[in-house]
Amino acid sequence: MTETTPFPAERTAVLTGAGSARGIGRATADRLASEGWSIAILDIHGAAARAAAEEISARRGVRSIGVGADVSNQASVNAAIDEVEAALPPIVALANLAGISSPTEFMDETVAGWERVFSVNMTGTFIVTQRVLKGMIERKLGRIVSVSSISAQRGGGTYSKVAYSASKAGIIGFTRALAREMGQHGITVNCVAPGPVDTDIMGGPLSDDRKNAMSADILMGRVGTVQDVAALMTFLVSEDAGYITAATYDINGGLHVS
Repeated sequence: MTETTPFPAERTAVLTGAGSARGIGRATADRLASEGWSIAILDIHGAAARAAAEEISARRGVRSIGVGADVSNQASVNAAIDEVEAALPPIVALANLAGISSPTEFMDETVAGWERVFSVNMTGTFIVTQRVLKGMIERKLGRIVSVSSISAQRGGGTYSKVAYSASKAGIIGFTRALAREMGQHGITVNCVAPGPVDTDIMGGPLSDDRKNAMSADILMGRVGTVQDVAALMTFLVSEDAGYITAATYDINGGLHVS
C-alpha cells in the first residue's frame, strides 16, 4: 500500500511558460506564492522569467527564481532545474504551462510548423516532467498538472487548428498513462482543459466584439480569466488533492460538456 507523505513546510512549485504578465502561468504562480510556496518560473524569455519572479517575491514575500529555459531542449531544461534545486526548497509541484498556438489550417501546415508546435507543447512537457520527477520519486511526493485545451476535446473551434489540437490531445493521454506509473510513488498527475481564456495565446488580447462572439455558446456567458484557471491548478497541486489523479478537468464555462 502506498503511504502518504505530508507536504514539507518549505516547498517549491515549478511553472513553465509563466513569464507572460497576462498568462495563466503568472496568475498561478502568484496564487501559489500567496499560499506560501516558493516559486520557480521557467520561460524561453529569461528576462521575463526573472522579472516575474522578482515581482512575485516582492509582492508575496516568498523565495522565487526566474530562469531562462527552452523546454524543448533537454540540456536547457536540465541546467534550469539544476539551478532551481540549488536555490530553492524541494520541488513538490510542477505546472506544465509552456505552449504555443497555431492558427494555420491543416492543408497549409508544414512539417516544420507541425514539429515546432509539438516540440514545445508535447515534447517540452515530457522533458520537464521527466527531469522534475527524479526528485519527486526519491521523496515519494509530487503533484504534476499540465495544460491541455478544449481544442483537444472539440477538435479546435476556438483559435488554433489541427497541430495545436493534436498536441493538446497528447497531453491528456500523457497524463493518464503517467499517472498509472506514478501512483506507486505517491505522485499525482492531472491536467486541465481550459476553454477560451483572454491570454496572448489567443492571438493577442481579445477585443470586446471577439469576447462577445466567443461567449455566445458559453453557458456562463463569458470567456474565462486567468484567475479562473489558476484557482483550479492551485487546488490540484495542493496537499488536499492527494486522491485525485489521471483526471482531466474541464474549465470552459459550459462551452463543452463531457
